[in-house]
Amino acid sequence: MAGRLKQSTGRYGGRTAEERQAERRRRFLDAALRLFGESPGFRSTTVAALSEAAGLSTRQFYEEFRTLEDVLAVLHLQVNDWAEEAALTALAAARDLPLPERAGATFHAYCANVASDPRRIRITFVEVIGVSPRLEEQRLARRARWVGLLCAEAEAAAARGEAAKRDYHIAAVGFIGSVNGLLHDWNAGWVEATLDEVVEELVRQLLGIMRPEGWRAAEGDA
Repeated sequence: MAGRLKQSTGRYGGRTAEERQAERRRRFLDAALRLFGESPGFRSTTVAALSEAAGLSTRQFYEEFRTLEDVLAVLHLQVNDWAEEAALTALAAARDLPLPERAGATFHAYCANVASDPRRIRITFVEVIGVSPRLEEQRLARRARWVGLLCAEAEAAAARGEAAKRDYHIAAVGFIGSVNGLLHDWNAGWVEATLDEVVEELVRQLLGIMRPEGWRAAEGDA
């Protein structure tokens, strides 16, 4: 279909057209989280099945989206936005703590947010992979955003004498891959550990990158 269908305007049932549109969009995304994140998964879901799960019509689907891939793209960004907001909120609250405690608080918040719904892990680490060049570009761009955040925090810590001064880009790319892989395997039941143990391991790895053997903190720093 070349484009979305024209939507009606004006009030109906006490709600504006914009309010009705937002409600429909939310229902489609909620249904997609269930179908893509549980069963049958993105590749086995049809527009008709998604519309039925949302309690809406296929016509209403095409008023909001062009394809199912568009829905998956929105969900992928949404899951990342939720996790980023949780991590940044925790980081801001822990800003005055020593590096180990700051990293622990941030990763606890991030992992707790992602793991609060296993479907989020499947959406961002499984379903989005290999769908199309467009989604692959989006996935890598979002990963680059996480890498940039990690590099910025590591460089700020180094400037304060809390960590080694170095180029953190390659290390950050490798570490983000470890985060994704460990959370996926933990969620799949391949890693026997509590979420707290997963977070502790990630923090140990990060501190090992930022404080390699032989590095010494500046006087007065943790």
